[in-house]
Amino acid sequence: YERYLMGTTTDAMVELDYWGRKRIHNLKYYTWVEQQGKTYEEIQAQWYDDDYWASIQSEVGEMDRRIEAFNEKSGLLAKLDN
Repeated sequence: YERYLMGTTTDAMVELDYWGRKRIHNLKYYTWVEQQGKTYEEIQAQWYDDDYWASIQSEVGEMDRRIEAFNEKSGLLAKLDN
């Protein structure tokens, strides 16, 4: 993983406006519904339900654990400390 993370630059990044964010949101249908078995309503909740993202806060601890496990597996942070 490390060589890809260390080689990342900002040249492929885009600052999105409302319609750019909406376009990317709409692309989630395939990965969320068809691959992960989520419902269309769940995707719509992300965009229209004001409480959706606030409810994600309860999952921050688990997300942090997964990020730490990924960082450990990739070895990137250990190399940055040297």
